[in-house]
Order: sequence, then structure tokens, then C-alpha cells
Amino acid sequence: MSETTCLEKQPLGQEMLEKMEKYWRAANYLSAGQLYLLDNPLLREPLTMEHVKKKIVGHWGTVPGQNFIWTHCNRVIKRYDLDMIYLSGPGHGGNFQIANTYLEGTYSEVYPNISQDEEGMKKMFKQFSFPCGVPSHCAPETPGSINEGGELGYSIAHAFGAVFDNPDLIAVPVVGDGESETGPLATSWQSNKFLNPINDGAVFPILHLNGYKISNPTVFSRMSHEEIENFFKGCGWEPHFVEVKDEANDGIDAEDHIAMHKLMAETMDLCIEKIKDIQKNARENKDATRPAWPMIILRTPKGWTGPKVVDGNRIEGSFRAHQVPMSMEAPEHLDQLKDWLMSYKPEELFDENGHVLPEITELTPKGDARMGANPHANGGLLLKDLRLPDFREYGIEVEAGKTKAQDMIELGGYIRDIFNLNKENKNFRIFGPDESMSNRLYHVFETENRPWNATMYSDDDNLSQDGRIMDGMLSEHMCEGWLEGYLLTGRHGFFASYEAFIRIVDSMAAQHAKWLKVTNQLSWRQPIASLNFILTSNVWQQDHNGFTHQDPGFLDHIANKKADVVRMYLPPDTNCLLSCFDHCIKSKNYVNAIVASKHPSTQWLTMEQAVKHCTQGIGVWEWASNDQNEEPDLVLAGCGDTPTLEIMAATTILRDAMPDLKIRVINVVDLFKLESDTKHPHGLSDREYDALFTKDKPIIFAFHGYPTLIHELTYGRHNTNISVHGYQEEGTITTPFDMRVQNEIDRFNLVKDAIMHLPQLGNKGSYLIQQMNDKLVEHKQYIAEYGQDLPEIRDWEWHTN
Repeated sequence: MSETTCLEKQPLGQEMLEKMEKYWRAANYLSAGQLYLLDNPLLREPLTMEHVKKKIVGHWGTVPGQNFIWTHCNRVIKRYDLDMIYLSGPGHGGNFQIANTYLEGTYSEVYPNISQDEEGMKKMFKQFSFPCGVPSHCAPETPGSINEGGELGYSIAHAFGAVFDNPDLIAVPVVGDGESETGPLATSWQSNKFLNPINDGAVFPILHLNGYKISNPTVFSRMSHEEIENFFKGCGWEPHFVEVKDEANDGIDAEDHIAMHKLMAETMDLCIEKIKDIQKNARENKDATRPAWPMIILRTPKGWTGPKVVDGNRIEGSFRAHQVPMSMEAPEHLDQLKDWLMSYKPEELFDENGHVLPEITELTPKGDARMGANPHANGGLLLKDLRLPDFREYGIEVEAGKTKAQDMIELGGYIRDIFNLNKENKNFRIFGPDESMSNRLYHVFETENRPWNATMYSDDDNLSQDGRIMDGMLSEHMCEGWLEGYLLTGRHGFFASYEAFIRIVDSMAAQHAKWLKVTNQLSWRQPIASLNFILTSNVWQQDHNGFTHQDPGFLDHIANKKADVVRMYLPPDTNCLLSCFDHCIKSKNYVNAIVASKHPSTQWLTMEQAVKHCTQGIGVWEWASNDQNEEPDLVLAGCGDTPTLEIMAATTILRDAMPDLKIRVINVVDLFKLESDTKHPHGLSDREYDALFTKDKPIIFAFHGYPTLIHELTYGRHNTNISVHGYQEEGTITTPFDMRVQNEIDRFNLVKDAIMHLPQLGNKGSYLIQQMNDKLVEHKQYIAEYGQDLPEIRDWEWHTN
């Protein structure tokens, strides 16, 4: 259609408003039909209970308002030739997005079985929130969705992540007013301080005030107009109001739909033109000064256009509209359902075959401009592999057990050069809450800064308006949400955080893992870059912060997710960390967790050895073992940097005291190697496991995290003669070695446990136990007097004599 005949590009008139009203009715009809109908989708025959689902599951309250917004997004996309995606923040209500992508044709293109006729409509209605069907929220199965309502609070964070480095993209996060009360959403309004109008796109939030949560009023809906306006102005936004009147607020009558369409259309035009003016000024004049970005406060009744009263109770405009407006147990509800559905006048929306009338479909954008078909909402379509340096060139020379290095500092050099190699593509960022320096990523600041678009002082450190190290906001939720939005729209990055406080985003990591699990089953969803976590400042390096900063439980949390999605790596030294990170940053459709050391630590493997070890994920350290060509008496296993150190120290004590004792030393990098290959694709078969750990010899296992995780992973193995040492929730501000002693993961307690599992040693073993007990007493006395660990601990080096 030419620009001169495209109705959307003409001045707003009555014809356009009436067509939008008709489109909105069609979207509402299709949304309500999904809730209730099994058959008779166009009500061409008398409605009976046989046509209605036996169990009505879903949500209605947010749906008509979101249909209203989508209608108006369609119009501005066509009017201004926009590249726009929609992020649905309210919980559930996914029937609205299915309805709209069905109207624009995307849904039937992705799912040809849901055809644009009466039979296809019937299948669409039946599948919604139905066994073997589709979920009730905007799930991965829904075209155009990158943000699902399974967990509230992240629509704005995801939107900002989506527009970073996407200068032509406008992301429209629709914020439910219940969602707006969550901590992550409340702080996400500050994201505008990290957006560069020259290089980034725009976020255009719409706060949808429909008054109620599940059974309570919402806070924003009961604030005065002045309070709301001042709140958002204080956050740096320019709020515009589009409101239906209620008993406390002036506005347009809820029944005057045309007047609401007119005001919304005018306000949308005003906001889009403001966004375009901001970007034009920024890009033509190289002016990245932070503007007041526009947003809309949309106040509509909850369950708008639905039943007003059911069984004497108010529905529209009350909390009772949150889920389904009426159950279908009472016979009189059937007539109410029919009246409600017929109020949308389906005979004016669909032809005799159930096709949507052309005057409705012509209002939708075409091709990739449709929000359901926008490639940014299927980010794998846009994904470019990173240009990566050869990680082996960043390795360090190692004399096993003697060299000291800081693993994260060395990794920083490799990451610095990822930035350098991908400057042109601008598809890589670091995310983390104010901890990049603390986590020793010093080298990345040699080439990149932190983005900051608020006031800057002359002595600010590494701040700039166009930085790419996203650690300027002290919110794990925000950094995680930004990263997810960045990944979901086809880019790369990682999240580095203190291990204890990565727990703050446990549920976000879980939701992303669930998203990936579903997308793995959808052929049309293209793979995206993996969600990579680096957990540093870990539990064994928090002797200076104490008990509050000690929690390795993120590993337990991740271990319970679907095996085809999650991976966990615990490299023991610098060269292994480089190898693991290189593997993870190349991977797709995983959630990878890497536990890394940031303090000076003992190094074990050359780069050549590290590549072999990490590729296998687990292995015998032959150079540290003395059981070659013989059956071992004992297996000592370590997983993690500090446990590896203590296992190696325990090995030297045992070999010095008992040179005839045959010890096999095993190191684990890929934690899932311990699980059976029947449960995890990385797992060892029973035969492989037995070859390493034997079928019956005692295993003393020092683990980075909670001991129960190792027991869970090794459950069912032949060798049950395993004693696991790990974190026992003991800690305070103390010395590094005392942290290990308090949790009995230290070398002295490991040696004692080993001897207890070797009764054949007799008195010789008893004397060594006594020596270890003496050492533990000596340790306590020394740290109490001098405030640091024993010299033999501080200066320990690997030896075999």
C-alpha cells in the first residue's frame, strides 16, 4: 500500500478510530474465546455446555487493556515505520498475545495447524491453558515473546537489555500495576541512566493501571495523579496519562471506546515523535545527554468490556476480573457467556468461513514489522558468533603446586580482547552489580568503561556515556534482567557476581532455564547465546567479609534444572578457567555456572594439560598420584580451587608419612561428570566412573559447596564408600585456612578422615591422627595470637618427597 493511501499515515480521523475499535473487538473476542470455548468458535449455533471447557483456566483482567495497547502499537509501527517489540509484564494473560499474533498472521505461519479459518480458530481456543496445549502466559511458544509472565518484575529490565546496541529498536514493556510493586521492577525505572541515545534504542514503557492484583488494590492505582506524575518525573521520565474515569479519578467514560482510542492514538503519536526527536538530536549532534524519555500511564478497568456483574458481584473494574470472570457451574452463566461474547459482534469481524475480515487484517503491520514476527523476539535469527582470541595465548607458565596467580585477573585479559575484536559488531557486554573491579576484571577497563548517563564528576573512575561494562547499578536483578534481554535479542555476555549474592537471582536463572528447555523443543526458535555466570568472591575467599558472604548454594539450585540446559564448571586454576570460559562463551542455549578464584592461588596445570583436563571434565592427576599400574588404597578427589589445594596438601602429608600408601588423586572440573550418563549428557557411565573411583576403595572428596550435592550426583554408583567434605554453614571473619578448618575441609581433617577409612594402617595411622589433632590445636593458638595462618600453611608448596 502506498504512503498516500495508508490510512495510518493520514491525520487521525473517524475512519481510523472505528477500524481500530473493530480490531480491538476482534482481539478481545479471540482472547475470551480461548478462555471458554471448546467448540462453536463463532457462535453460529446455539451455545451449549458441550461447547464450553469443563475447567476454565486462565486470566482475563489484564487482557483487554493489553489488546488495546497492541492495537495502538500496530498503528504507530505502520505510521512511523518502526522496528518495535512488545514485552508483556503482567502475570499471565497470554491469550491476548496469541489473539493478536493470530490476527496479524504470524501465529498461523508458525503453527500452520492453527489456520485462519473456523477450524483453526476452534483449535486455537481449545489449546489454550488445556492439557497438551499452550500455557496461560506469554510463553516461549508464543511468537513475539521474550518476556513471560511466569515471574513478575522484569519487563523493563528485559526491554533495556533488548535495546542496548540496537539503535533502531523500540521496546514497549507493558508493566502490570501489580508487577510494578515488585522490587526488581521498582528499581528498573532507573535504567534510563544507562542508556545512550546515540548507540542504543529506546524503551517506551506503558504502566497499565487496572486497579487490582489478585484480590487487593494496587499501590499505584490508589496514588493521586500528582503523586504518580512526581514519582516518574523524579525517576527521569516524562509521563503522559490516558485514563478511564473512576470514582477517584477524572478521565473518559469506560464505555466511550472511540474517545479512548482517540486519546491513546494522539498520546502514542506524541511519545513516538518525542523519541524520534531525542534520537535525531543525539545522533546528528553527537549529544548523549540523558533526556526525559516519554512513557504512558494507561488507566483502564480490570476486565474491561467483560461481564459487569455476575451472581450479584461486580466483575469489570474489580479484583474479581483477575482470572476468569465467571465459572460455568451455574446454568445461567451460559447465557451470560453468550451475551458477553456476542457483545463483540463476531459477525462483523469474521466472514462465513471464519476468516478475519480484510479491513481488520489490513491494520496489522506486514512481514518482520509485525510484533509477532520481529526477529528481535527470536534473537537466534540475528545472532552472530563472537570473534574470539585464542585463549591459550593468555595462559600462564606453571610449575605445579608452586606458581601463584590470580585467576580472574588473567581471565580479564582474554575478555578485554573479546571487546577489542567485537568493537564493530557491538554484540558483547559484561553485566554485574558494582563488582567488576572487586572481582579482579582489571584488564577489561584498559579498553572499556562503565556506561553512565547521569551526573558525572571530574574524578569518576572509568565512567562514560558509551561504556559496555554494565556494573554501574547495584542490583543483581537489574544486571541479570539486562543480560537476559541482551541475549534473547541475539547478543552475547556474561554475569559476574559474588557467589553468595548470585542467590538473589536464583528464580531468574531458573526461569531462563525453563525458557531454554521449552525453546529446545520449538524448531522455529533459533538458539541464542548461553546465559553465563561467573561466581567469584566465593565461599572460601570470604574470610574478610564473614558468614553473611558465604553461600555456595547456587550450584545446588542449578543442579535441579533440566539436564539438557544446565552446566557447572569448577576450574582449579587460571589455565583451566580460561579453557572453561572459552567453552561457555561459545556455547548456545545453556545456563553455564563457573566458580572461579580471584585471590592469589596455587596453580597446577600447564595450558596443554588444562585443555586436556577441561575437555574431559574429570581425570586422574597422574603426576600427583602414586598408584600407577597398581590398585590404589585410597582415592582423594577435589572439585574447586580451594578443595583442590587442600586435597593436594593432604596428599603430601600422607605420602610423606606413608610412602607405601597408594593414592589416586582425581580432580573434577565439570561437576555433572559425577552424575550417571542416564541422567545427564555429560555424565560418566558406571564403567567409566568405576575405572576412576574404583568399585570399593575409600573416596575422600573435598567439594567447593554443600556436601549433599555430591551425594545426590553420585547416588546409585557402585562405590558407596565415599566421604564428602564441603561447606557446613560455619564461618566468620577469620583467616583463610581457619575457614577451611571450621568446615573440616582442611588438609588435617582430610588426612584424619582418610586414615579412619583405612583401618589396615593400625597404630601407624593412629599416630598420624594424633599429629593432625596437634596441628589443629597449634593452628588455633597461632591465629588467635598473630591473626594470620601458620607459616607452613601460607608458604606450602606441592612436593613428593
